[in-house]
Amino acid sequence: MSIVRLEHVFKDYTLGEQAVQALKDITLSIDDGAFLAIAGPSGSGKSTLLNLIGCIDTPTLGKILINGQDVSGRTPDELADLRARTIGFIFQTFNLFPVLSAEENVEYPLLQLKEISAAERRNRVSQYLAIVGLSKLARHRPNQLSGGQRQRVAIARALATQPKIVLADEPTANLDHKTGEGILQLMKEINGNFKTTFIFSTHDSRVMEMADRLVRIEDGQIVRQDVDDNENWTS
Repeated sequence: MSIVRLEHVFKDYTLGEQAVQALKDITLSIDDGAFLAIAGPSGSGKSTLLNLIGCIDTPTLGKILINGQDVSGRTPDELADLRARTIGFIFQTFNLFPVLSAEENVEYPLLQLKEISAAERRNRVSQYLAIVGLSKLARHRPNQLSGGQRQRVAIARALATQPKIVLADEPTANLDHKTGEGILQLMKEINGNFKTTFIFSTHDSRVMEMADRLVRIEDGQIVRQDVDDNENWTS
């Protein structure tokens, strides 16, 4: 079953008086529970594609369905609600609030979901900090944590709303090799245990090797899609 589907999607931007076509006729279907990498050089359009899937941006043309819902014509508030309930985000710069502790950072997105009680919020924060191995550092602020620990907090925060999809934009870019390996293994375990769909934008060969599906994008177009075939993807 497809949890994400893009049908003939185009995305144009205007820079001054010049129109720039960032994506050209993208058709892509992503299965529920996938561990997928979108790879390509800088400027290829992979971050734009991730932003469209994440409902952060909207297409110029084409249709996008997220968890079976057509996002076309939705208001900003409706898109924000869909993001809050369906999609978690992990960024290469972590994007944690520096004045909040680890547990407060994880709790933050839950505050946007009014139906979740304070007790349930506490339970989820505890649960997901335990999953990423940071229970003992729950009250530490980001400046008291290593890069890898901050990324683990970001993963816990992304998972706290129990999203169907997690979008990870270059999640290992600011981590050393060993730490990056550990973060990837953690996300792969979460993918296997909870069937959460992970979609990566990446240059990292390790992400490509671990992915169960690879999509290469160049000049705004999908030029290759592979399933269970990782050869020649690490160049």
